[in-house]
Amino acid sequence: MNFKKSKIRSLVLLALAAVAFCGLIWFANKDRPVYRSSNMAGTDYEVGRVLRVVEDHKTVDEELDGIWRGSMTLEVEILTGRYKGDTAIVENYFSSLYNVRVAAGVSIRIDTTGEDEYQVSVYNYYRVPQMIGCIVAFVLLLVLIGGKKGAKSVAGLAFTVVCILWILLPLALKGYSPLAVTILLILVCNFVSFFLIDGISTKTVVAAIGSMLGVLAGAVFALIAQNAMSITTYQMDEAETLLLITSTTELKIRDLFLCGILISCMGAVMDVATSICSAVAEIHQVDRSLGMAKLFASGMNIGRDAMGTMANTLILAVAGTSLNMMLMIYSYDVSFQQLMNTDFVAIEIIQ
Repeated sequence: MNFKKSKIRSLVLLALAAVAFCGLIWFANKDRPVYRSSNMAGTDYEVGRVLRVVEDHKTVDEELDGIWRGSMTLEVEILTGRYKGDTAIVENYFSSLYNVRVAAGVSIRIDTTGEDEYQVSVYNYYRVPQMIGCIVAFVLLLVLIGGKKGAKSVAGLAFTVVCILWILLPLALKGYSPLAVTILLILVCNFVSFFLIDGISTKTVVAAIGSMLGVLAGAVFALIAQNAMSITTYQMDEAETLLLITSTTELKIRDLFLCGILISCMGAVMDVATSICSAVAEIHQVDRSLGMAKLFASGMNIGRDAMGTMANTLILAVAGTSLNMMLMIYSYDVSFQQLMNTDFVAIEIIQ
């Protein structure tokens, strides 16, 4: 009887939490401000299909990775949007930086200049099916290899993505503190992810608390470092665009740099926290005679081993994402003083 009451109480609490979460999403996205540039008025991005090649004036540059140069005249059918069903003659130009070799599906840009007057141009490849395929393959691998825990990890990941896209971003545009919202969402996502994977237990509670403390420690370090180096969001590449957004929204951009670090930190710290807690829990299961002090010492030893590989992982992740920039810096033979005092290097080191 008590078990049934406990089960009913848990279901009621879960239902209330779900209703509150949906209500928060509705509130965050209700009447959210959207930045619209005046020069984008009358511009739509739709899907098109190449019906035939009208004229082919392309050449192949064998000296530069075989890229195409010149142009190609295409007949394109518009598949979506207000001009769906129309056909248009489109000139697709090729250059070193713009080399969209469309075959069938294509992403097109439609600039409306007047009533039923518009101009169509090739925007980019139509990549939606491939992206969906990659996501589906990723989810299937997680479920096939991880079983129930893999499926639960997918649910936890989906929950985190929803929190970022449909709660953090719209609330930030409405003028709420991005840093406060980020910290709150990290706290919620931490607990939800851990509890989805392993349920409510001593191990998941400890892992969630440890993970949150680790993220906060990273936040303190990043805050000290950015103040010491005088780095804020205003020094980032996206600062100019973000400043334009503030003209039509209530966005506060100063703390966005720190928010990004916190979100990135969350994934790494959750990984380490889970590894340590799982290992210590297994040790405790094998030998229950071990006291708290010995279990803590074991956890510290496991953590020290994890630190070496995790530090290497993070540095290589930064190096991988910045490879093109490092190659450019190396080829220009930039001096040490110039390099170390650029905003880009300071931002990368703090991150």
